[in-house]
Amino acid sequence: MPSSDTAIAALSGLLSDEGERITRLWSKRLRAETYEVEVPGRDLRAPLRHLLDELARLLEDRGEDAVRLWPEVVRSHGAFRYDQNFEPEDLTREFKSLQEVLLYVYARRNGGVIDADVAALVSELVWEADASAQASYARVLKTEEVRFREAAVMESVLNHVEVGILLAETDGMVSFASPPVSRLMGVPMRAVVGARAASSLGPVLTQVNARHPTGEPFKVQDMPFLRALREKGPVRGVMMQVERPGGGDATLEMSATPVWEEDQVLAGVIQTFSDRTEAAVKTKALENAHGEVRRLQGQLLRRTRQQALGQLASGAAHALNNFLNVLRLRITLLQREYKPEHVESLDKTVRQIGELVARLQEFSVQRTEERLGNVPVDQTVREALELARGELEQREHPVHTELDLGFPWGVKADAGFFRELIVNLLLSARDRMENGGTLVVRTRPAGEEWLDLRLEDSGRPYAQDELAGLFDPLRRDPGAPQFSLFLAVARTQVQRWGGELTVENRRDGSGASFIVRLPRFSDASAGAPPPSTQPPPRMAPGGMPRMPGRARRVLVVDDDLDNARMMAEVLGEEGYDVQVAHSPDVALHMWEKHPYDAALLDAVMPEMTGWELARELRQRTPHSLLAIVTGMDVRGQNRASLAQVDAVFRKPIDVGALDDFLSQTRGEEESSGQTDTHDTTH
Repeated sequence: MPSSDTAIAALSGLLSDEGERITRLWSKRLRAETYEVEVPGRDLRAPLRHLLDELARLLEDRGEDAVRLWPEVVRSHGAFRYDQNFEPEDLTREFKSLQEVLLYVYARRNGGVIDADVAALVSELVWEADASAQASYARVLKTEEVRFREAAVMESVLNHVEVGILLAETDGMVSFASPPVSRLMGVPMRAVVGARAASSLGPVLTQVNARHPTGEPFKVQDMPFLRALREKGPVRGVMMQVERPGGGDATLEMSATPVWEEDQVLAGVIQTFSDRTEAAVKTKALENAHGEVRRLQGQLLRRTRQQALGQLASGAAHALNNFLNVLRLRITLLQREYKPEHVESLDKTVRQIGELVARLQEFSVQRTEERLGNVPVDQTVREALELARGELEQREHPVHTELDLGFPWGVKADAGFFRELIVNLLLSARDRMENGGTLVVRTRPAGEEWLDLRLEDSGRPYAQDELAGLFDPLRRDPGAPQFSLFLAVARTQVQRWGGELTVENRRDGSGASFIVRLPRFSDASAGAPPPSTQPPPRMAPGGMPRMPGRARRVLVVDDDLDNARMMAEVLGEEGYDVQVAHSPDVALHMWEKHPYDAALLDAVMPEMTGWELARELRQRTPHSLLAIVTGMDVRGQNRASLAQVDAVFRKPIDVGALDDFLSQTRGEEESSGQTDTHDTTH
């Protein structure tokens, strides 16, 4: 009986001598058994002859290792047959035919006798090859199934999502537009696909009356993908309004991103279309709500029934400013990028504002638009006194008024608001003089350019701690918070005119004096805009605007979770590395681990005020930027507290001014010779 080596030698000789005959018989049998399979444009014998040649070479060169190595040669044959539309059972029939042909030719060569070792060797080689080819076939099949599923899913996504996708070539031809593009535009885009945008897109834009939010017509060259082709860079957030065929307008947001090949050659542009109609409507509604809340705060200036505000007023200013800050930060993010969570949070804030406004609405009156002009001071004082005379004198204990007027010029203010300010100050002084008395109103020049208007009552002088908190409704005696709220709003109004409202005890101890200082009107300032409460742009040495040099590490400390998160998100969008601490203790712990470049501190927190936290941080890191963020007035703070911080920002916060502040370093600010930023509140 031949040994294994003998069987290998016999099979090797058979393949060398009868290779062509074996290939012919194998292909003939395969064609007969797999007649349903089409093999277009290919010689059926060629791949079979290659397999047999490789088997003969391995048997001759590697002996017994051929059983292990030949399946590796056959592995690619499975993928080859997949491309020729073979089925898995066709592969099995193919290798079964090879076994039958090899044994048939061997038997004829040896007088009809088949050696058992040769038969075993042929069987092992054939079925190992079959298993290897089947594995390769299955791998390709799974890959193709995945590709098919991915293509099907992608087609479904492109058809059903609300984001339209348009592909443009480098020559401006639109090569693809997903179905949502047609739905969003309101007209089929068939005429645009496959054509140059310059000629095909114009009629579409005309048909839907496309226009910019400003009302100007939206032209073909304004499309983001054409701008991206010209500028070779991304174009984000282009807004376009269109008219739908069924009526109504839609607001679309479009962005374009260039696609580059590996060798940095521009391959084309992808443009997206998103429906921002609902977001635009809600943004407009939120802006209106923001304006209504601002007007509501202004209305408090003109109220003559402050006592009706009662306990409600003590928390109104603080709550409104917090709501305004969340609104402003959310609107900033919504203008940059639409996200559902922004709209949900805005809806929640609007509902909260609505509840608060409903509680305050009984005190509201319609406010006219502020108009600055030359307001004659002494004449306005007389008019205000006539309006308030009945309230002053028709009481059980009347208040008599003495006028000592000596300012025949005007100030730059709103005539109606200035008159109402004086009326309210007169009535507030009356409320302090429960037993009646004399109220003196004086007007004098303060230097050459200022008015000094004083209302001197004969009520009880203020204690020093009362003077410090008089303009803060949250720190006043809860018995009369409305008076402090009125004073806080009134001072804000006077500051917008470029002046100041203060209070001090009279030197003779007979009462208190409220002092209004305003700049005298001059023709040069007649057409000038109202004095800005924002700081000038930060300038680097040499007079050039200073730009942020790198992403700075900023710590936001606020016990109000919405304010803290919104501040962090907005600053993150500006490129800063922001962390949030919801209490001073957590902030100190985070600071100990790794000091930050800057910190934004809420002024009012339960465990520790922002001023106290600033003192602790300043001791640890003297050169870090520290700023107080508050919804209240800070002019009652002592100089020692103000000296601990570099700036004070008022809520709702101006993100641009905050970015200017954070782009500095403390050492640069000090060396540039600027005034301290905390001298100007935001």
